[in-house]
Amino acid sequence: MTKGGENRGALIASALIILATVAGWLVMPKIMLLVSGGGPFVGVAVAVLFMLAFFAVLWLRARHQRRIGRD
Repeated sequence: MTKGGENRGALIASALIILATVAGWLVMPKIMLLVSGGGPFVGVAVAVLFMLAFFAVLWLRARHQRRIGRD
């Protein structure tokens, strides 16, 4: 792939990650209300899982980029 194609791919991946994060934050209040019947700890667990998922996506992306760099 050309250098311009690589930059475009990184830009698209970044935009998708940002859009997914923003969408997650926008629906988070509704999700928190849905799980509120389980108590405050369930709500906290959902919020923590969302944040861990965000960092997991970033970690997986970095791992993928390192693997591509080895070839």
